[in-house]
Amino acid sequence: MNSYIKIFNSLAALILVSGCVSSDMSDLDAWRDEVLSRSGGRIEPLPEIKPYEAYTYKSASEGLRDPFQAFYQQREDTEKKVDQNAGLTAEMERELRNRNREELEKYELDSLKMVGTMNNDGNNWGIVQDPDGNVTRVRVGNYIGRNIGKIVNIYEDRIELREIVQNNQGRWEERQAAIALIELE
Repeated sequence: MNSYIKIFNSLAALILVSGCVSSDMSDLDAWRDEVLSRSGGRIEPLPEIKPYEAYTYKSASEGLRDPFQAFYQQREDTEKKVDQNAGLTAEMERELRNRNREELEKYELDSLKMVGTMNNDGNNWGIVQDPDGNVTRVRVGNYIGRNIGKIVNIYEDRIELREIVQNNQGRWEERQAAIALIELE
């Protein structure tokens, strides 16, 4: 019985679709003929290109200000010179310069996700996923993020770390940061 209903529905759809097709295209032919019979428009000529004229700026001889010189005088005594190593402690310098970089240090801290924790013989491990989808386990003392982020604590809901960054005056300082646990669906 179902096969008869399917066949009937298919034939009905075929009849309806075939009724929508028309071989009369006289209106399309008339429109095409009307468009082709129109006279073509006139294209404006391209504008004349003026040749380049070299110009030499003569500020000193004409009494004008040189645009490449500062318009104010900056005094050297007010200009603060910050030492490149200002604020660095011996430990911070050791972490900055004398160690091999770890795998998760090539990613920005906000692109890393904490996806879990693991406890093995009293050692807490954090499970971190990088933007490429790779999962890495980390422990206290590992480094993550581009700002020399050293892991100081691992809790079930977050990983706490200390970063070494330069402030807006160019001095090195430590900053606290954390990565919170995310719930995977």
